[in-house]
Amino acid sequence: MENEKHHIIPYRTFLLILAGLIVLTIVSVAVTRISLGPLTVTIALFIAAVKSSLVLSIFMHLRFDDKMFAIMVIAVTLLVGLVIFITLLDYLYR
Repeated sequence: MENEKHHIIPYRTFLLILAGLIVLTIVSVAVTRISLGPLTVTIALFIAAVKSSLVLSIFMHLRFDDKMFAIMVIAVTLLVGLVIFITLLDYLYR
C-alpha cells in the first residue's frame, strides 16, 4: 500500500468529460429520432461504447491502473460481444 501512486485529476478534466457525456447522450437521443434503418442501432451502440470507454478510463481511473485491468476489461467486453453475436446468429437462422 505504501508504493501506490495517487493520480490527481483536475476538476476541469472531470467537467469536460461530463460535458462530453451529456453531449453524446443528446446526440444518441437525436439519432434515435432519425429513421436510418438498421444503421440507427449501430450508431447508438457506437456512441454508447464511446461513452462507456470515457467513464472507464477517466472516472474509474482505468487509465492509470495496471495494464492487466485494461486487458481484462477488453477481454470481457469481447466475450460479451461474442455471446451477443452468437445469439443473434441463432435468432437469424432459426
